[in-house]
Amino acid sequence: MPPDRPLTVFEGERRRLAGLAYRMTGSVAETEDILQQAWLRLAAQDFDTLDSPARWLTTVVSRLCLDHLKSARRQRESYVGAWLPEPLLESPDPTPEQQWMVTEDVSIALILLLETLSPEMRAAFLLRDAFDYGFEEIAQVVGRTPATCRQLVSRARKRLAGAEPPAAPSLDAARPIIAAFWEASRQGDMQRLLDLFAEDIEVHTDGGGKVPAAINVLSGRRRAAGLFAGLARKNLLPVAPCPPLRRINGAPGFLSVDAAGVLQTTAVSIRDGRIAALWIVRNPEKLRHLPREHA
Repeated sequence: MPPDRPLTVFEGERRRLAGLAYRMTGSVAETEDILQQAWLRLAAQDFDTLDSPARWLTTVVSRLCLDHLKSARRQRESYVGAWLPEPLLESPDPTPEQQWMVTEDVSIALILLLETLSPEMRAAFLLRDAFDYGFEEIAQVVGRTPATCRQLVSRARKRLAGAEPPAAPSLDAARPIIAAFWEASRQGDMQRLLDLFAEDIEVHTDGGGKVPAAINVLSGRRRAAGLFAGLARKNLLPVAPCPPLRRINGAPGFLSVDAAGVLQTTAVSIRDGRIAALWIVRNPEKLRHLPREHA
C-alpha cells in the first residue's frame, strides 16, 4: 500500500468530518483536536482491513464528539450567560482546511437548534440526515438499539421542524441595513433602531463571564434597541466607520473592537429587510483562532 494512501483518504474526507465535528461541538478548537485524533487513529489502523475508510472515519469522529459532549455537559450547564458557537470567519480565498466552512451548513441558528438536542439525538440526526447512515450503523455509534435510534431521529426532526432560519442575503444586500444599524447604535438613536429591528428580534451576547455581556438573550425590538442606546450613552461603542462585512457562519457580519479594546464578532440575521437576530461573540477564549488584525 502506498504510504500516503491513508493521508490522501483522510484529506479527501476532511471537509465532511470537520462539518460534522463543528455541528456536534460548536467549537473550532475541538473540531481541530477531534480531526487530529481521528487522523492518528487512522494512521495506526491496518488500512487494508477497512471496508470503507470514509465511513470508519465518520464513526470515529462521531464517537469522539459524543465523548467530548458528555464530558463538557457540566461545563455547558454552568456557562455564564448566553452560549454561542465559536464563530467561523469565511475567508475570501479559503485554504483546503477552511473549505468546509463555506460548503457545510454551519449557521449559528442551526448550531443553536442542535444544542437543544441531547448528544445522542444530535449524533443520530446528523448521521441519518447529513451522512445517510442506516439505523444499524447509527446504533453502533451511539450505543443504542436501531429502534431507539429511529425514535431519536424522529424526535429530532419534529423538534427542528419549521425552525429553519431565513436564507442569508448577499453582502451587497445586507450592507445598507447593517451600516444603518452600526450608525444608529453609535448614535444611540432609539427610533431608528426600532425601525431597523424585527418585532421578534433576538440579541445573543456571549461573554462567557470573561468580559461584560448581557447575561440573558434579549427578545423584542424595544429591549434590543434599549441595549444599544444604553451602550451609546455610556460611550462604550466607539464612533468609527462601519467595518467591512464578512461572512460569519454564513451570515453577514463584522469584527470590531469596543471602547475597552475587547474584540468581538457580530453576525446578523436579516428577514424581510429587518434585523431578526444579532449573535455577538465577545468571549476571548472563543476568538483565539481569529487574528486580531481582522478587526
